[in-house]
Amino acid sequence: MSTSADPLAALAALPGVAESVNAVRNAVDRVYGHRVMRRRSNEVTSEAALRGARGSATLAGADWALEEVRRRTDFGAEGEPRTVGAALRLTAEAGQLLSIWRQSPLRVLARLHLVAAGGAEGDEGVGRPRQSGEPVDEPLIGSDLRLPDAEEVAGRLDGLARLLLAGSEAPALVTAAVVHGELLALRPFVSRNGLVARAAERIVLVGSGLDPKSICPAEVGYAELGVAPYMAALEGYASGTPEGMAVWIAHCGRAVELGVRESTAVCEALQRGAA
Repeated sequence: MSTSADPLAALAALPGVAESVNAVRNAVDRVYGHRVMRRRSNEVTSEAALRGARGSATLAGADWALEEVRRRTDFGAEGEPRTVGAALRLTAEAGQLLSIWRQSPLRVLARLHLVAAGGAEGDEGVGRPRQSGEPVDEPLIGSDLRLPDAEEVAGRLDGLARLLLAGSEAPALVTAAVVHGELLALRPFVSRNGLVARAAERIVLVGSGLDPKSICPAEVGYAELGVAPYMAALEGYASGTPEGMAVWIAHCGRAVELGVRESTAVCEALQRGAA
């Protein structure tokens, strides 16, 4: 990452990033201008939350149909049900953490992992960064992506927190993409890092004012684009090269645009009285 006084703003100046930022801004503006949003925005927000959780769970290995997620109430069984349940809990929790995020991003990340893991404070490995020698259970992130050791994780998490607290003039998309990419690259927890990373990205997009009603579920877009492109873009982020970073930010931007398209379809269905 750039060593400038505002490294996030430096990333925003990379070739192609401005185009992604503008495309996202225009897409978000269009869906917020939909006539349904004036009267039924709460319904759109609720539906976006459900679809976003379903998309995030898909990327974590639980590819369930939307109607299955909608009708199920028991997510306690091991395997895919627990993954879907974790995604739903995180989506609900993220909206409650905006004010804390502005003061202590690391506290929020710990809380997100606690919620995702479904444990209690003090449970081994839950709600805290992993320690030296602890394994990481993140099956969809292959061994080709280097796993930083615990000392590097601690240092980079601290650096990320300081960067966020310092503030930046960078567009929300850039900040959200860096938060998402850094957490995936670090895998700071023993499990559920992907779910936590996508929830943190959602907090940034909402808290920045880009998507204040949380109706643009990027998680839908990532799932639609597929796991292989997601991982290829992440490798670009992890490389630290300007080209790789730009590819990752563009991928995140495209995911937000697809999330906007999903919510636009929800708006159209509500307008027709079909949802």
